[in-house]
Amino acid sequence: MELRSPAQLVSTRARTMWAVQGVVLTLVLIIAGIAVEWTVSGLAGWWVPLGIAVIAVVFVVGALIVPSVRYRVHRWEVTDDAVYTQRGLITIEQRIAPISRVQTVDTERGALSRIFGLSTVTVTTASAKGELRIEGLDRQVAEQVVHDLTVVTAASKGDAT
Repeated sequence: MELRSPAQLVSTRARTMWAVQGVVLTLVLIIAGIAVEWTVSGLAGWWVPLGIAVIAVVFVVGALIVPSVRYRVHRWEVTDDAVYTQRGLITIEQRIAPISRVQTVDTERGALSRIFGLSTVTVTTASAKGELRIEGLDRQVAEQVVHDLTVVTAASKGDAT
C-alpha cells in the first residue's frame, strides 16, 4: 500500500449540492442581516456596506469556488487491500485504511443529499485518527461500496484491531 491519490471522483451532482449549500448559507446571512436591520433601528454608516460585502464574499466563495475545488480534491477508492480517501480544501488529507482494520461500514443520507440522490459512506477503523468518510457518492455507488466492503472485510483474516 502506498499513499497516493485515489482514482475515483465523487458524483458530479455533489458539486451542485455543495453550491446549493453555499447559496443556503448566503440566504441565512441575508435573513440575519435583515433581522438585525429591523431590530436595531437607525443602523447605518459602515455596517451596511460591510454586511453586503461579507454576504457577497460568502456567496462567491461558498457557491461558486468551494464546490469546484471540493469536486477536484475529493476522491476515493476501494481495493481488495485498502480504502483510500482524499478530502479537504485548504489542507488536503489523504488516508488509507487497510481492509483488515475496517470495523464498520455505514451509509448516511441527509435531507439535501437525498434530494440530489447522494450518500456518504463512513468506514470506521481500529485507528486513533477515526473514521474515513466518502461524501458525495451516487446512492447506487454507495450501496455497492458498502456491499463490496462487507464482502471483502468478511473474507479478511484480520481482526480489525
